[in-house]
Amino acid sequence: MDALSQVLRSIRLTGGLFLDARFTAPWCVRAQITPEDCTPFMALPAQIIAYHFVIGGRLQCELDGEAAIDVDAGEVILLPRNDRHVLASAPGLRPVEADELIQPSDDEGLARISHGGGGPETHLVCGFLASEDARSPLLAALPKALKLDIRRGASRDWVEASVRFAAGELAAGRFASSDVMSRLSELLFVEAVRDYAQNLDGTQAGWLAGLKDKQIGRALALLHGRIDARWTLDRLAGEVSMSRSAFVDRFTALMGTPPIRYLTQWRLNLAKEKLRSGQGNIAQIAHAVGYASEVAFNRAFKREFGQPPARWRDT
Repeated sequence: MDALSQVLRSIRLTGGLFLDARFTAPWCVRAQITPEDCTPFMALPAQIIAYHFVIGGRLQCELDGEAAIDVDAGEVILLPRNDRHVLASAPGLRPVEADELIQPSDDEGLARISHGGGGPETHLVCGFLASEDARSPLLAALPKALKLDIRRGASRDWVEASVRFAAGELAAGRFASSDVMSRLSELLFVEAVRDYAQNLDGTQAGWLAGLKDKQIGRALALLHGRIDARWTLDRLAGEVSMSRSAFVDRFTALMGTPPIRYLTQWRLNLAKEKLRSGQGNIAQIAHAVGYASEVAFNRAFKREFGQPPARWRDT
């Protein structure tokens, strides 16, 4: 498993399909996935990644402040932070709210939309990836939209086979296996992020640049996958087969912060989310994010945020 897949596993993404849409030109809808769209698959999520997979036809996707993106059959548009967006057959059309067009399924399958002016058809399925974790450096580092052509991805054969299976099930009026759709959703996202990271300018720094590097990416996967481990510089450097000094230099150059400082910030921000959502008492949270004692956790939290965790939680 590569570093990206490991990091995705550490943030516990769950995916699925919830809508089968068929539009005939001219058409234009404004859309945004709601947490309620995900409830057949999971509890209300804190993070949502929306995606639209075009099975047939074509569309344009527009987001505020961004150039319109053309999406053709066989391509997927992913929205890592679930920004509100417009899908249309052509520019300049007045959108209607997609939610007003959705028809629930009569047979426990996907909800459906059938809408438009009677011209050429665009067929798409809409899905999501979601997490109960409210903070992810991966999602924060991504642009508003990613486009993926599944016909040229590294996992093309598996994706195409899964899409054909799902399309066949939909055409027969059945809902494809949720396990298959969850795996497909995750794989589409992994492929899109990998494609984006591989095309980053080599001079760029940041989370994705670190993930792209084989050894630093492995270190990030370890840190995020085992946040409660007793990490030291020597242990991390050894895990990625680097000397301590070379590891620190490369990690800092790519991530903009030294490895232990990065780990501390991630642990304490994760602790804030756990405190906010009531996931245990302070001692339990301290242990969950890798502190050997409540005293050490209190000291680090106060140094980072200006007040101890109990006071921060109660404000």
